[in-house]
Amino acid sequence: MSKHLAFILAATLVFASAPPSGQLEVANHGSRREPAQGKQWHLEYLHTDEAHQSSQGEGVTVAVLDTGVDPHRDLAPNLLDGTDVIPGGSGHGHYDLNGHGTGMAGLIAATGEGDGAMGIAPRSKVLPVLVTPASGVGEADALADGIEYAVSRSARVISISSVGGTSQRLVRAINTALAANVVIVASAGNRPGDGYVGYPASLDPVIAVGGVDRRGNHAAVSVTGPEIDVVAPAVDIYSTGINGGYRVGTGTSDATAIVAGAAALIRSKYPDLPAQEVAHRLTATAIDKGPPGRDDEYGYGVIDLVAALTADVPPLGFESPSVTAPTSTAADGNRNDNSTARGLATLGVLLAAGGGYLVWRRRRRAGDPPPRISR
Repeated sequence: MSKHLAFILAATLVFASAPPSGQLEVANHGSRREPAQGKQWHLEYLHTDEAHQSSQGEGVTVAVLDTGVDPHRDLAPNLLDGTDVIPGGSGHGHYDLNGHGTGMAGLIAATGEGDGAMGIAPRSKVLPVLVTPASGVGEADALADGIEYAVSRSARVISISSVGGTSQRLVRAINTALAANVVIVASAGNRPGDGYVGYPASLDPVIAVGGVDRRGNHAAVSVTGPEIDVVAPAVDIYSTGINGGYRVGTGTSDATAIVAGAAALIRSKYPDLPAQEVAHRLTATAIDKGPPGRDDEYGYGVIDLVAALTADVPPLGFESPSVTAPTSTAADGNRNDNSTARGLATLGVLLAAGGGYLVWRRRRRAGDPPPRISR
């Protein structure tokens, strides 16, 4: 396999998903088990309960292009039949020897029933597409196969928690997805293995996701660069695992799945909103961190689920200097109800070739024209 065509999962710390006994990996307190949601610090940080009053992802299918998805009890009601694009799977994506894909799926669509884990969009559906073997290293053309399949199955969001090289076929597949009005969310990459934002997150129409820690500060594992759009929790992220257990991961993989769930919430509440406007809502309402405006560590800021669903966001082309969110609790503890999200001025739109589809794009640096995806 050519090195420049390899794709590597963007997660650095993955712990055993289930103990040898096969029991769920939960803490026991007498006769009671600690609910999985009690370990999912990112849910409280993002004020998921408040966001779920507006949307829970109903009617939206999110394609998870990864190592497959094990039919965990917390996921089973929302798990569709998918496919395997590499040999050795189950034939419909319900097979995961690594645990990575199952974890990403849980962050998006775990139901939260009983004492189980909860996803950002617990009423969305997951389309599992096995594109990466258990080794965690896949091929660009396999990812292209997965994207094409996701588009054919009417996925409205595609979540890619991996980074790597490209191929002509992969470029064509991404263009096909964009033309089909699909939101693509991808990992920026992890240090120390990655030194810059990887592909396909480096493409303008793809939402490039970096990570923050429990305090909302830049996560040391997250790469930086002018392509970063938004950031989300990426450290000690608890989610579903294989064999009925749970996993803890650190990396921009987890942040990407969380943002994909956020995109599903938006697409559910605003079903007619074009893909570039979904991305626009995420960036326009993000909680600004670091220097004012977009920067290479935080992009436009930490995603704000509540504001993304409820703020009055002018459409692209009608931006104002700031967008004031309704009285919602922000993810950043330093932000109050009257604060505003910044960063609209650097967003733009591009009329894509063929069919007049508007593709959301961002300016890397002031004055620089956005690069195009070439066939």
